[in-house]
Amino acid sequence: MRLDKHTCQIIQEEVAKQFGTRAVVRLFGSRTDDLQRGGDIDLLIELDHLLDDRTKAYCQLSSRLCIQLGGRQVDVLIKDPSSLPSPIYNLALQTGIVL
Repeated sequence: MRLDKHTCQIIQEEVAKQFGTRAVVRLFGSRTDDLQRGGDIDLLIELDHLLDDRTKAYCQLSSRLCIQLGGRQVDVLIKDPSSLPSPIYNLALQTGIVL
């Protein structure tokens, strides 16, 4: 995994602030491969509760993470109980690393 402890901590804290401590954060994509270089940070946030406004939640979390991480590109997927099955969710669940 190509994220340092400080970056993981920032991500976990920001997700907990917005969604609570029961939210599960998974890193997936190129950052899970130690042999690759660069790349954005791909995150899947799994929630056990429904979101009222997914777009607002996505924008708030993405912008806060970008600011906290010094402008790094962060792609966020949010999965709540109402989310329909999707190949990208399946990929993130199968290959992702829980932070």
